[in-house]
Amino acid sequence: MFDFSKTYTLPFKYKIPNYIDFHLKDIPKFKRFVKFLRRCVFILVRRQKNLEVFSILPKHKKILWINISAPSLGDSLMDLSSRIMLTNKNIDLFTDIKNAHIYADDNFFNNVYVNVSELKNHHYDLVILDSFSSRSMNIKSKLLPSLPFVGMFGFFNGPEVNRILFSFHQMNHLLGYIKSEEEINNISTNTITISKKDTELIKAITPKIYITIAIGGEWEYKIYGKWGDLIQKITSNYKKINIVLVGSKNAQNESIELIERFNDVQFIDLVSKLSFNQTAEVIKHSQALICCDGGLMHAASAVNANIISLLARLAPEMLFADDNALCLFDENDVNNIKVEDVLIKYDKLASLFDIHLQDE
Repeated sequence: MFDFSKTYTLPFKYKIPNYIDFHLKDIPKFKRFVKFLRRCVFILVRRQKNLEVFSILPKHKKILWINISAPSLGDSLMDLSSRIMLTNKNIDLFTDIKNAHIYADDNFFNNVYVNVSELKNHHYDLVILDSFSSRSMNIKSKLLPSLPFVGMFGFFNGPEVNRILFSFHQMNHLLGYIKSEEEINNISTNTITISKKDTELIKAITPKIYITIAIGGEWEYKIYGKWGDLIQKITSNYKKINIVLVGSKNAQNESIELIERFNDVQFIDLVSKLSFNQTAEVIKHSQALICCDGGLMHAASAVNANIISLLARLAPEMLFADDNALCLFDENDVNNIKVEDVLIKYDKLASLFDIHLQDE
């Protein structure tokens, strides 16, 4: 179990897009080893060393999946994407409170928990542990101290990878390679379930034809500062276009500024007014989503929307497992991406549908 090479070696036999070499070059070996050693000691102290297994077997009928190591919405969707391969299992999810709402109506998880106390009287055959971080291992050892577990990322820690493909290939490995590499690559995708209630709500508040722009963000290099310039060019070329603005609280001021700047543009401001799943439904029915890397981009992928994505530092092959996105990439900052280049992508996408229907 305690093999240092596991921290930088893919745990399955197939290759996926990764930045492992960059990680090994940039992070000193001593620093990586100290982190690995801390995890090993914690596992020993918690008496979990001999409980790791390496297969999900037919006898494992009821499973608890602990997923708390990467609490961002996008990472959660990607890391849990392979749950669709466990349709013959009874699966519950324990996750961060900020992510739980995404899976409230999920087709694959039966129950979603965020507090240890909620699970005291539950019985499982196996735990799927997102990683061997001290936080995840601590919760596992408290909840189900003597139950066997399998790891998804396990000791693998630090290198960037395509998390969707990682999730599917590792699940395939744990299930005994029930599918070929090509089959796994073909089915690898994000998944999100939208309730009937949310579907009806969004239908009632959105126009028949519209595009969606996701504004705001948490990381400076992922926050595009040229949405106004882009909107000006789009609305000059496509008259009377409906633009739905979406995003979280950090985008509220920007949405107000854009609406005030373009008083002749038909905006629908839904920034910080909907749940994550409701916003995904908005995106699903739009002709296109224009966005930067973030949770809503992954939600758009999950509902198979048309996406124009502005990316920085992580190349498209690291974030998508399919080709349903038109991407622009800069190595450092999305603000290095020219508005004209985004417009070219939009024109290409607009040619696939009758955008001028909005002029009627």
